[in-house]
Amino acid sequence: MTTMVGQQKTSPATSDVRTATSTRAQNDADALALLTLLADLPAGSPDRARARERLVKMYLPLAEHLARRFRHRGELMDDLVQVASLALLKSIDGFDPNRGAAFTSYAIPMIVGELKRHFRDKGWDVRVPRRLQELRLEISKISGDLAQKLGRSPTVADLAAQLEVSDEEVIEALDCSQAYRALSLHAPVSGDDSGGELMDLLGGTDPEMESVENRAALRPLLARLPEREQKIIAMRFFGNMTQSQIATEIGISQMHVSRLLAHSLQVLRSGLTPA
Repeated sequence: MTTMVGQQKTSPATSDVRTATSTRAQNDADALALLTLLADLPAGSPDRARARERLVKMYLPLAEHLARRFRHRGELMDDLVQVASLALLKSIDGFDPNRGAAFTSYAIPMIVGELKRHFRDKGWDVRVPRRLQELRLEISKISGDLAQKLGRSPTVADLAAQLEVSDEEVIEALDCSQAYRALSLHAPVSGDDSGGELMDLLGGTDPEMESVENRAALRPLLARLPEREQKIIAMRFFGNMTQSQIATEIGISQMHVSRLLAHSLQVLRSGLTPA
């Protein structure tokens, strides 16, 4: 009997993923070439103008995607796209290809920062989506009891498990608490003046994070950190845990936690610092 060994077939889905990955890699290579050319050409050069226009067309979908994140906050979508587009131009003009960083790691924080600045300049008088308002109130209601039960400040994961929502939804609700008018942060937690304020649940400002304008802008940079460092960052800044609590939770020394935090924050700062 002759055994026939067939060739392994590639599924359509796998083929699509490979094609998309190849296309994205080619786009990134084309963009880097254009950005390098742009940096070398003098202002007013027709070639520079054409290269700049091509880059805008390549990354305009990214700017529109980031603008859509803010679409439920009481502003016209066209206005948000305009702000994001101007920030994209600013990113293209300010990017230094010699730093070796990806353009998106420079452009995303700048575009999101400009969108946030747009709201701040208007007084941050924006409408918080109702689902986030309700989730934020639920978090404020359970945080105290959960902290007593656990013997520590509840982490994002603790809150998410208790409320049966995703970690991402909890982070988004906590973010919106910090993003809008200061008046909303002084709302009483329990409905009267005896239960503390919502701001108390967010913890104090940490000097290590003063340069961070928007947590959403950090996500691409956080994803590059080792898994343990991602967890430490989440517990420290999203879960409001102390270094000692983190050390106990993970099973390492407090000094080791301090070193890992310092390294992670340096990596994040480097990624967010404009060229």
